[in-house]
Amino acid sequence: MTRPQFRPGFAFLSRSACIALGAYFLGVAPIGAAAEPLQDVHLDVVPRSQDEAARIKTVTAPTTEFGAPEPFETNPAGAATVRARKDADAFSQPSGNITFAREMDFKLGNGLFKKVWVSSPSSTKASDGLGPVYNARSCQRCHLKDGRGHPPEGDEDSRVSMFLRLSVPAHDDAAMSEIETYLAAQGIDTPRTRPDPVYGGQLQDLAVTGHAAEGQMRITYEEADIALSDGESATLHTPSYTIADPGYGPLSDDLLISPRVAPQMIGLGLVEAIPAADILAHADPDDRDGDGISGRAQIAWSKVHERPMLGRFGWKAGNPTIEQQSASAFAGDIGISNPLFPGAAGDCTPAQEGCIAGPHGDGDERVFEIDREGLDLVTFYSRNLAVPARRDVDDPEVLRGKQVFYETGCIACHSPKYVTHRLEGQDEQSFQLIWPYSDFLLHDMGPGLADGRPEGVADGQEWRTPPLWGIGMTGQVNGHTRFLHDGRAHSILEAILWHGGEAQAARDRVVEMPAGARAALIRFLESL
Repeated sequence: MTRPQFRPGFAFLSRSACIALGAYFLGVAPIGAAAEPLQDVHLDVVPRSQDEAARIKTVTAPTTEFGAPEPFETNPAGAATVRARKDADAFSQPSGNITFAREMDFKLGNGLFKKVWVSSPSSTKASDGLGPVYNARSCQRCHLKDGRGHPPEGDEDSRVSMFLRLSVPAHDDAAMSEIETYLAAQGIDTPRTRPDPVYGGQLQDLAVTGHAAEGQMRITYEEADIALSDGESATLHTPSYTIADPGYGPLSDDLLISPRVAPQMIGLGLVEAIPAADILAHADPDDRDGDGISGRAQIAWSKVHERPMLGRFGWKAGNPTIEQQSASAFAGDIGISNPLFPGAAGDCTPAQEGCIAGPHGDGDERVFEIDREGLDLVTFYSRNLAVPARRDVDDPEVLRGKQVFYETGCIACHSPKYVTHRLEGQDEQSFQLIWPYSDFLLHDMGPGLADGRPEGVADGQEWRTPPLWGIGMTGQVNGHTRFLHDGRAHSILEAILWHGGEAQAARDRVVEMPAGARAALIRFLESL
């Protein structure tokens, strides 16, 4: 059964709602009688003085000089940067400034990240609880070498680091979720969705013995060549998705799907440490500066803080913290209960009675299939996967490509640099000048990349700007160069050419620029 990629009619936030929401996040003014200024991810930050804030603003301003590298540009993660290895372990190193004692926690977290979970009941009590339906048996099997996943290739089936998110429009009488209640109280109208009543929030293509998998994702591609300047050309691969062999009855007629490959893991702790106000300073939902770019903040519900927070993680920025991102992946991808998502049956729905009633890894003295200590270690590991050093920053072709990147307008969404919070007890991420090349906001990327599936305040054409650090090492680490949320792009150039919506003008400049400038642009991106 094939589903359309885009369903029109999902509303954007109103101008007044966006302005009010920005004020709320920046702590400038409350919205409504019950609203409070936003708490940042880290609640114990050291406030910046006015002088320090002014210095940071100067340091993080985009450069206008391209004759030489900028100071500290070689180290995109500040003191947490590590040497750029030449093997497949380049994304699997701990923060460069981590202490010996904390490196042990990193290694323990790595062990849990790689752990292969088994079905219940099992003699290996610390490792059972898999599924009963699932997408992977370990975190590592999706986040290959802590890098990017990819779609199935050749004779492979769909069981490789990619799955389909699922949802259906919420009925008018459906109970409001926490985030919907909050947004409604602020007068913010967003599309309401729910997990599919039978198949849940994502298609589970694997199952333990005695249970049926939910179905199999099938992908076909239509290829089309497009002309570039100077007689060059490129090929675009347009995917179509089918759900084959549904294991629990017919699929919903109004099912919304969104294909997702596993993103790379480096630098997550530094992203989490960026002050929310610095990210929101780039938001311009009404394009008041007239540059055609209208970044919007995602709003996510924090299960830990029990309040709305700035979404930072995931293809549509659906999670506010690394801990919640990790916990939701344990529950949804592997079927492992944890303190944030305690359901032992993972993403199973009440319509899957056998899954709900099946044996699970909790019970007796074991409350969760991965406990608080284990989740904390995996979170620490994910927070401290290091960003490798830049390569060839002083190469003339790289510098020329950097100038092309800036002057083409790419930095309107791919904001080059930030300074992280001062953080007590978290020295690895504290007060670092970092270069992720992202604004971490939602942008309309046009109908070509639309999935038609809203998430939070994001509509069916919006995606979070992904950070670019490490993009040039994808082939080395993962053995492929597949990019974008569904891995459709076979190269960095194809990923650029898929940009539409707010990025259409910049994309067209890439098509029209001299071939030498285009090659230099790619060379710069490969150096990141």
